[in-house]
Amino acid sequence: MMNKKQLFCLILLLMTTTLPAVAGNKGKVVRLSILGDSYSTFEGYLTPDTNFVWYFPEGPRAQRSNDVRLVEQTWWHQVLTRKGWQLDTNNAFSGSTICNTGYRKEDYSLRSFTHRAAYLGEPDVILVCGATNDSWAGSPIGVYKYGDWTADDLWSFRPAMAKLCWTLREHYPNARILFLLNSELKPEINESVLTICRHYGVPCLCLEDIDKQGGHPSQKGMTAMADQIIRWINKHWKL
Repeated sequence: MMNKKQLFCLILLLMTTTLPAVAGNKGKVVRLSILGDSYSTFEGYLTPDTNFVWYFPEGPRAQRSNDVRLVEQTWWHQVLTRKGWQLDTNNAFSGSTICNTGYRKEDYSLRSFTHRAAYLGEPDVILVCGATNDSWAGSPIGVYKYGDWTADDLWSFRPAMAKLCWTLREHYPNARILFLLNSELKPEINESVLTICRHYGVPCLCLEDIDKQGGHPSQKGMTAMADQIIRWINKHWKL
């Protein structure tokens, strides 16, 4: 029997298969932007470069608990290479939450996904990899709210997630957007992401079997992410 997350993923998959194919981009290099957390960071490849980093090349700052040492090993660099795309902006920020409530209930409003969503350049494709820290930090879930957000609303996950999807649709009306939902998150986070993505017509890819070291994708996990993303893109979009 399917669990709730698997059922929502199946519903979204059925919905996206009915969408018209993406128009081709003959003669144009597809520009990819990333809105992410630590899973998408690598030193020297973030915009702005003041964002916190988790993945470092070999050296004193490299994570001893994780075997990713080269930018070419990251999931997003593998997608770029294998698809022949160009990086527009990688606005990833280690430890960032979608809402304004971070770890220890600290104010993460300047690093939140809702704040950074407007700073992704001029992409053709946006890949959003988030909600992990909201789950780990125990950010307030809040209520589903799809408009008229107040400043207080954005301290809770559901209204902030809705504001995020709305912002991406408003700022990048011609871009293709895909939300990447990490494995092993809290059920209420999974359900909220899938429900809100469905409301805004944002496809959501539920990642599976991602090998992790120190809570973060290993080399094996990065390749698994890239494989699943590329399979989804090749099936649903003509780019």
